[in-house]
Amino acid sequence: MYKFWTVDVLRFVTIFFTISVFISTFFYPGGNIHDPLQEGYSITHNFLSDLGGYRSHSGLPNLTSFLIFNFSMILFILVGISFLFIPKLFKDDILSFTISIIGSVFLFLGTFFFAGVGLTPYDLYLDEHIFFALNAFRLLVPGLVLYFFVLMRSNVNKKYLIMIFILLFFTLSYVVYQIVSDSPLTSIEQMVEQAIIQKIITFVNIVCMFFLSFAFSERLKVIKLI
Repeated sequence: MYKFWTVDVLRFVTIFFTISVFISTFFYPGGNIHDPLQEGYSITHNFLSDLGGYRSHSGLPNLTSFLIFNFSMILFILVGISFLFIPKLFKDDILSFTISIIGSVFLFLGTFFFAGVGLTPYDLYLDEHIFFALNAFRLLVPGLVLYFFVLMRSNVNKKYLIMIFILLFFTLSYVVYQIVSDSPLTSIEQMVEQAIIQKIITFVNIVCMFFLSFAFSERLKVIKLI
């Protein structure tokens, strides 16, 4: 059971999300917040949340992308549940165990907010969607800080310590960027900049989370839970 929650779920959700985004882009009819006549999905001119709209910015129905993308977002709640199991991987060190419990609470809340993004399509529940989208990454930051120290105290390969540091750096930088940047509605340039940065931080999060599952796999062997 512990391998399923601490390793398998992390890998499945990250892979499923990546495939879902790729598929959803092919079914997105078109349009962005500045140009309803744009054809199809643009990596530089559309946000990921556009895939989850009930209708596209062109005004056409977006049912296929809507279902696939939002379902992949809702699945992140499983990642949150995974982090409720992960502290036991560090039970051999009471300080690391305690820190990981606190870190897991923040990461659970952060992933719950990612699921909230999928439950509140931007064109149906805009205020709620923005609330979940903005605060999801902010909740990850303290959790990642705490897990950085947990991994630093553990005997896992140090490449995973580098991995979580990269994840923390990019996530914190993105939170700061969200605070200081203008609304994407102000100009096409601002929209393109934010759409590209959003995809970079999402890619970093997905890749790092996938590879961190291997660190947790190492810990499973150390404490003999598999």
